[in-house]
Amino acid sequence: MTSGNDIKVAQETYNAFIKAATWGTGIVVLIVAIVIGLISS
Repeated sequence: MTSGNDIKVAQETYNAFIKAATWGTGIVVLIVAIVIGLISS
């Protein structure tokens, strides 16, 4: 069995990953929008 501390650390790691993935997705969307804007002008 895993202890409560292991679960807590795993949840913190998961939350950090989700936050990083969310920010990364937003940044990529912004970059794509800029590139499309540059191409269309």
